[in-house]
Amino acid sequence: MTVFHRVTIEDKPFVDGFVRAEDSRSADFNFGNIYMWDTAYRQFLASEGGRLLTTLKYEDLPFFAFPIGSGDLRPAVEAISAHAAEEGWPLRLRGVTGEHRDLLEAAYPGRFDFEEDRDCFDYVYLAEKLASFSGKKLHGKRNFCNRFEKEHSWEFRRLTRALFPNCMEMLGFWQREFDTPPDGLEEEHGAIIRALMRWDALGLEGGVLFADDVCVGFTIGEKISSDTFDVHFEKAYASIPGAYPMVCREFARQILADHPEIVYLNREDDMGHENLRSAKLEYHPEFLLKKYTAREK
Repeated sequence: MTVFHRVTIEDKPFVDGFVRAEDSRSADFNFGNIYMWDTAYRQFLASEGGRLLTTLKYEDLPFFAFPIGSGDLRPAVEAISAHAAEEGWPLRLRGVTGEHRDLLEAAYPGRFDFEEDRDCFDYVYLAEKLASFSGKKLHGKRNFCNRFEKEHSWEFRRLTRALFPNCMEMLGFWQREFDTPPDGLEEEHGAIIRALMRWDALGLEGGVLFADDVCVGFTIGEKISSDTFDVHFEKAYASIPGAYPMVCREFARQILADHPEIVYLNREDDMGHENLRSAKLEYHPEFLLKKYTAREK
């Protein structure tokens, strides 16, 4: 019987091998997100046949993540199927991309039903476009940046430990801008804390935007595949015109300078929040990376 263990920071080398083999543009399959959000999803890990097995709780229901890695999919699916039967759980997989759906159908024709998870679709952008806001579609973002640059003495600095206090102070003020905190804000706060606490071990990168010597925004992410960088968090004061587009543009420029092989920026999902959905669409993604939940019939 496959033995699962609770995810810890020491699991990074173990997980990274499967992530490299998968080479996915999905935001679901990188150790940063697995570790940072573990308090929300309570994940356990194992492996079978060259693939990573993950159990998690989503809305307090048990699920499995799609088993990433390489090699025959069937030993991994049989292992999680046996574990589900032992625990008395239905067999359900989350984070299933279109490619994963095809693999499941090829290995198990007709065994699973697939339901689109629109709230979990990743917004994927061309890095070069966000680094310049070129073209008619992004002229509004370009104009906001021009206004910000005219109105402020500004600087975008690489995020280091020395700037963690600035980010935490800014985050506290940012959270107070909400009359009613949106769903998931507390979990996100915890994920940011975990990111900063394990910054070096997680291999994260980031940047901080200053206007008139005051921190007005910051962002955190990591390279997740051969051509994709995942922007985990992006915070700025909505009350300062241009702050959000500036953080986005400057981080894209930093990423391309550090990782010239990067083509795409995955700015993750909208969690079903209409305001966040509208904001992400305003940056005109190159495509939405669809996600499905697979349920055994």
